[in-house]
Formats: sequence, structure tokens, C-alpha cells
Amino acid sequence: MSILVTGGARSGKSGFAERLTKKLADPQQAVYVATGQAFDEEMKDRIALHRQQREEGGFRWETLEEPLELSALLRRLSGSGSGQTVLVDCLTLWLSNQLLAVEERSDRQQLVEAAIAGLEQSVSSFQGTLILVTNEVGDGIVPDYSLGRLYRDLAGRMNARLALQCEQVFLVTAGIPVELKSREYLL
Repeated sequence: MSILVTGGARSGKSGFAERLTKKLADPQQAVYVATGQAFDEEMKDRIALHRQQREEGGFRWETLEEPLELSALLRRLSGSGSGQTVLVDCLTLWLSNQLLAVEERSDRQQLVEAAIAGLEQSVSSFQGTLILVTNEVGDGIVPDYSLGRLYRDLAGRMNARLALQCEQVFLVTAGIPVELKSREYLL
């Protein structure tokens, strides 16, 4: 089963996704996949705080850091056949990493779209429980620079494609999760 959790920045989506994972997972089989990269001190502090909060939360996570090769990692985790629960936080950071890795290339949009297609395939074939956290970035102001607009457009398309692959989709606003799509919806 795959679940997508989306919402705005600091909306409570990560906390909700972690609580959901704890509810659904065998504590010995829960994997936390972090996609963030510490490019500056503020991000280093955020990552350290997130690690500390997970360690103090009374739940045993296996934490894996994967900023770029998320599709391959999901295929490996799915192929383990253990039926484990995997939480990925967050897809929009992964997307940003993808875009920055090819920023200077003229075919960057095609390269990132191919990476999104690979992720979509990994999600659709995942064996176990997969919880994906992402941001809604298109609800605000249109960026005034081309890379920002490309990122916003790619994030919106990525979220829509992954929402189609997931059995459940939640929107978290002001810390309150609202189920947008459920397994029953599909029947």
C-alpha cells in the first residue's frame, strides 16, 4: 500500500506521516528515508533536530539518507520481500536535488521528468507499506525566475502522478490531516 501526504511548509505533514508510520509499521521493520542535503548551517541544524526528534520518539527507525537515487533505493527495499514500512521525507527536497544536479544542462527538464517517471514506477511496484511526504508548492505566488517556475511545475506534476499511484492521499493543513483519497474511493 502506498500513501501520499501533502501540504504546505510547516503544516504538520511530517509529524502526521511519522505517527501514521508508527501506527502501521512493525517497529523492527520501519525505515525512514531522508532526502535532504545539508548545504548550509541552517539545514545542518534542521537535519540534526529531525534525527534527535526521531531518536527521542520512542520508536526504532532505520534511517537511510538518499538525496538522489530514491527510485533505486525503493526498488531495493521493495525487493527485500520483508513487507516493511518505509517513510520517505520529502519528495520535493528530492526533486530539488534532482533539478540542482542537472541545473546547467539544456535538457534538465527532460532529465528530471525521467527521474520522476522512475520514481512513479518504483512507487507503483513497491511491496510493503510506503508513505511519501511532499509539499504543495503551487498554491502561492508564481516565481519570477525560470528555475523556480520549472520547479513549481515539476513538483505539481510529480505530486499528481504519485497521487494516482497511491491508495490513500492526505492533505495536512494547520496540523490537521484531511483524507483526499481512500482505498474505498477506488472501488
